[in-house]
Amino acid sequence: MTSTMNRRAFIAALLTAAAWPLAGRAEETAFDVPFGVPFDILEFDWIDVARQRSVPVRLYLPRGATAQRPVPLVVFSHGIGGTRRGYSYLGKHWASQGYASLHLQHVGSDRYLWQGQSSLLEVIGRVRDALKEAEAVARTQDLRFAIDQLLASDLAPRLDADRIVAAGHSYGANTTLLVAGARVERNRFPNDLGDARIKAAIVISAPPFFGAAAPQRVLSSVTVPSLHITATGDVIQIPGYFSDAADRVTVFEATGSRHKLLAVFEGGSHSMFTDRASTGGATLNRQVKAATQDLSAAFLSSVFAGDDAALKSWPHRFAGILAQFSAAP
Repeated sequence: MTSTMNRRAFIAALLTAAAWPLAGRAEETAFDVPFGVPFDILEFDWIDVARQRSVPVRLYLPRGATAQRPVPLVVFSHGIGGTRRGYSYLGKHWASQGYASLHLQHVGSDRYLWQGQSSLLEVIGRVRDALKEAEAVARTQDLRFAIDQLLASDLAPRLDADRIVAAGHSYGANTTLLVAGARVERNRFPNDLGDARIKAAIVISAPPFFGAAAPQRVLSSVTVPSLHITATGDVIQIPGYFSDAADRVTVFEATGSRHKLLAVFEGGSHSMFTDRASTGGATLNRQVKAATQDLSAAFLSSVFAGDDAALKSWPHRFAGILAQFSAAP
């Protein structure tokens, strides 16, 4: 009986794991906004020759960006199974508000995990490989390389190299925290993957660093302004790993940022923050996307323009879907 129950539990966990990463497959925009600033969408297929690794990117670039009026840059890292075309509702919104948004595709943990005539067990094996230390480090190197590449391109004069933000969802949130200064003390894992060019961090649905030390030891070195976004239904469950929604709050609390914000939406799901339109409930999904767009833009305005008006009014405007909002200081 015990063996049968364990097998059933394992099969159930596999099915859960297969369902969770599917969030990265959807690339269509689920929520559009009445855009303000017009922008262009550009794609580049870069190759980091030193690592022999492809780094495909998509850039949302405001047309008003010029050498005389360079714009801040947000560099976005997707969750496991994602692509450069995912999270388009964020890239489009940020560009419409006057921020360039560069969306990376991490080839070791992108949508190719799901392709081919593979069995469920083979897919789960690839997912586990994608979550190993080597890929976690490679993702931070992707981000560093992409910034280098963009700032060495003809577009560089249109971008403000002194105002760069890292942002990401799920696995991408961990990538964001690493380049923002997080230190993982573990064998074969570099102690410092931070990039001094990162001036702020937008952290959506961040899991705790699996197998790492106490959260404070990992995250106290993240001192740039940070915005943390999650939901009470933001649960991650894959074979051998479970992360409750409360873990996202723990990450926020452990972060060493003097200026940091936390928004927790009521209900929802972990994949609600992707471009998928129905996960977490179709109505709430749409509302949360709008609120996330608004909050992240208000955060950027506060960090780079010193304008806190939108940030102060935001909790009142979205009180109906908020479970918690915290600000420090």
